[in-house]
Amino acid sequence: MSRSALATIVGIVGFLAYVVVVLLLADHVRALHWTLEFLFFAVAGIAWVWPAKRLIAWAVR
Repeated sequence: MSRSALATIVGIVGFLAYVVVVLLLADHVRALHWTLEFLFFAVAGIAWVWPAKRLIAWAVR
C-alpha cells in the first residue's frame, strides 16, 4: 500500500475519531460560560491542523 493511500485511510479514521472526542467533550463544555465555550470550539476547530499537516508531509515524502 502506498504512503498516500495509507495516509488517506489514517487521516479519515483519525479525523472521525477526533470529531467524536470533541463532540463528547462539547457536551460538558456547553454548561460553562459562553467565553469558555467559545475558546473550546476555537481551539478544537484549529487543533486538527497540526496532525494533518504532519500526516500530509509524511505522505508526500
